[in-house]
Amino acid sequence: MNAWQLFYRQFFELEGYRNVLIGLKNTAVIAVIGLMIGMVIGCLLATTKIVPKKNKLIGFLSGATSVYVSIFRGTPMVVQLLLIHFVLLPALGIHIPLLMEAVLAFGLNSGAYVSEIMRGGILSVDGGQTEAGRALGLTYGKTMIKVVLPQAIKNVVPTLGNEFIALLKETSVVSFITIVDLTKSFQNIANSTYEYIVPYVVLALIYLVLVLIVTSIIKLIERRLRASDKR
Repeated sequence: MNAWQLFYRQFFELEGYRNVLIGLKNTAVIAVIGLMIGMVIGCLLATTKIVPKKNKLIGFLSGATSVYVSIFRGTPMVVQLLLIHFVLLPALGIHIPLLMEAVLAFGLNSGAYVSEIMRGGILSVDGGQTEAGRALGLTYGKTMIKVVLPQAIKNVVPTLGNEFIALLKETSVVSFITIVDLTKSFQNIANSTYEYIVPYVVLALIYLVLVLIVTSIIKLIERRLRASDKR
């Protein structure tokens, strides 16, 4: 058999595609939920960084935010994943499914990056918007939530899209804690046939297609937001 025949037999006849579908689902779950967690954490951290330092508590939270961002941006994703799996969760006596461990790790990591993205987005919103919100009687917190953050998110949609694409590709490291993701599923096929070129070429093409789909969705969202601004 040639390389393509071996791959075809393993993928279709021996139902290797089932493992690939499981891997694709795990990859999507980790990336999507990880980004959602990251956006929540990122918005909170970004707000903490730019809120006026009127008391020691806010100053402490701002400093803690800087430490958090430095740690998660300064260490590799795979190291963070291993520390959470082998050190942090066992030390706390917490037992959760492996997939949720990966989602947690990616969410915490994404939060650090999204916080800087959102901080830039918030600072890009005209200061008069905050003043207008306060003039209407809104508190600083409500002004941020109802006036500033929605505009900031519009400004950073392309950058958030890039963050999602990065998460999607970084999910390949979850095999270190024995989770079957898209990469691991094709690695299993390659190990079964001892033929590595075709499985990894197909894997690369699938990642490329996924990124192109995400890019198209991001562009569509951008067009919709621009259209809504013109109304």
